[in-house]
Amino acid sequence: MTESPAFVFDDDPVLPGWKRWQFRDVSRFNAFIEPLHVRVEDGIARVRMQPRRDHSNMRDNVHGGALLGFMDVALFAASRGFGVLGAGGAVTVDLSAQFIDCGAIGVPLEARIELLRETGRMLFLRGLIVQEARTIASFTGTLRKATA
Repeated sequence: MTESPAFVFDDDPVLPGWKRWQFRDVSRFNAFIEPLHVRVEDGIARVRMQPRRDHSNMRDNVHGGALLGFMDVALFAASRGFGVLGAGGAVTVDLSAQFIDCGAIGVPLEARIELLRETGRMLFLRGLIVQEARTIASFTGTLRKATA
């Protein structure tokens, strides 16, 4: 796996035991969701984001589009945490989501992702978005690794 200078994936000094996953170029889409924090425990990648007002809908909950963006980026952050993907080394083939509850602004959201299978070119993953004790959404995604 090669490292990419485009991303930061370092120990976070504010959250011991967590890695910070962040795109260095703040003019890219990822900056809308970042910074993210990643921790792998017992085969589950935990990816956190802090929802802000600019992630809200008219009901002052987390907008579904922000949740979908978080799911997509979290698949990559989790795959990096699992050690199966370098930064920017894949594309999303599919993402399927089920919205279960609304997310609150200002309360951390956490994607809990598991790697179901890795092949030579594909990663198959599934996850839940949780906030405190509530399940906000479930999702599955497939990533295609970049060719050499």
